[in-house]
Amino acid sequence: MNLPISTSSTTGLVIAAIFGTVFGILLNKGRVTDYNVIVNLFRFQDFTVLKIMLTAIIVGGLGVFAMMGMGWIEEYHIKDANLAAVTLGSAIFGIGMALYGYCPGTAVAAIATGRLHALVGFFGMLAGGIVYAFSFPWLKANVLSIGQLGKVRLNDVTGIPSAIWWVLLTVVALTVFRLIERKFKVVSA
Repeated sequence: MNLPISTSSTTGLVIAAIFGTVFGILLNKGRVTDYNVIVNLFRFQDFTVLKIMLTAIIVGGLGVFAMMGMGWIEEYHIKDANLAAVTLGSAIFGIGMALYGYCPGTAVAAIATGRLHALVGFFGMLAGGIVYAFSFPWLKANVLSIGQLGKVRLNDVTGIPSAIWWVLLTVVALTVFRLIERKFKVVSA
């Protein structure tokens, strides 16, 4: 059974806006719209962000996997794996997040909650997007062509089925959660 929802339809856009709003509310409820919570991740003092992001990856991934199994969606839309672009983008993202104290999603959610200091970095993200757009031809010729692996997934590279990868990822996440809780348990006074 295919759902009658296209990503280009008005219904699809409304559903995306609803899910985005709910995700923003959950980010706020999870306290990751608080600058100190994000910065304290980099200080190894608060692992709320790590736990929320691992949970979001697992729930979202398993949700897509289940929808594929039920025939609601036909296939993954995989972008080409490009090691140079991912490495460069990850470095820029990490530096920006450490300096700004927000990632793009938590920044927008923080702005929506009235945290005006988040606007400064938001304008920086817009400026970065403009710089990227203007430099794209050069990046495409000089960076995006390095380390091009094509459209691959872990199960394509390893031969291990997707279901096993999701089980392994879930076990790793639960183990990380347990280790964090044991190692960084807050002793109440």
